[in-house]
Amino acid sequence: MHRRSLAIAALAASGLLLAACAQESSGGASSSAPAPESSSAAPESSSAAPSPTATPDECAKENLTLVNGGQLTIGTDSPAYPPYFVDDDPTNGQGFESAVAYAVAEGLGFTPEEVAWTVVPFNKSYAPGAKDFDFDINQISITPERAEVVTFSDGYYTVNQAVIALADSPIANATTLAELKDAKLGAQVGTTSLMYIQDFIQPSSDPYVYNDTNDAKSALKNGQIDGIVVDLPTAYYITAVEIPKGKIVGQFPAQDGGEQFGMLFQKDNPLVGCVNQVLTELKDSGALQAIQDEWLAGTTAPYFKE
Repeated sequence: MHRRSLAIAALAASGLLLAACAQESSGGASSSAPAPESSSAAPESSSAAPSPTATPDECAKENLTLVNGGQLTIGTDSPAYPPYFVDDDPTNGQGFESAVAYAVAEGLGFTPEEVAWTVVPFNKSYAPGAKDFDFDINQISITPERAEVVTFSDGYYTVNQAVIALADSPIANATTLAELKDAKLGAQVGTTSLMYIQDFIQPSSDPYVYNDTNDAKSALKNGQIDGIVVDLPTAYYITAVEIPKGKIVGQFPAQDGGEQFGMLFQKDNPLVGCVNQVLTELKDSGALQAIQDEWLAGTTAPYFKE
């Protein structure tokens, strides 16, 4: 069943349609140069900042202050990767984040035709300043540092980070963080995946930083690095579809409170309160879990030991 229809059906069954809800106003080429040492803290709980709330009268569609009147503008990066998007096309409603975005849009009262997508590079999404989107959905982990300059929704997915290597890699059978110390590891710039390499593995040589995950995957397939760190759902997809000779070496134990993906808004944008209402209802109705079950693989990869 299409996720947009599932989300509406679930909300209707709960008697929680939001039609009467009201809201306030709203890379380039890869780099093979090692990254500088990072002193950034590990990702913390998604409770970095209190989640805004809104009253029902603030969330009616006609009361919303939007970037573009009459439509909901959603940002994400390009390429838009599976399993979060399918065929690099956020507009088709396929993939976990595309389906979640349309379920939220419908909960706010927007038809699919009233949703517009705009390309937002990952690093630009959480930079300070005005935004040309209503919210961005792009596997953006909620961290206290980012929350200082942007506002996040409640988390819509709790994620772990994982290491991928080729089956014949020196680290293919690693079970501990110590066995990763001398490995050449890579990740996309600006991601919590890179932070995990720097802050948890703390390898003897600086990690390799890439402008996007495609560049990191190419480096792995060409034998330029021993492994890459990505979020676990991405790791399942890469090893099942894109790099069949690859394997998930292991995943990192969850941090206190869990690392969560959140929708990103311009700082103090009141639209977040209404989105949180929709997210709560999607969770309570089971619709969000159903979307997750359809698009994301399991979580049974082994955990690294200290």
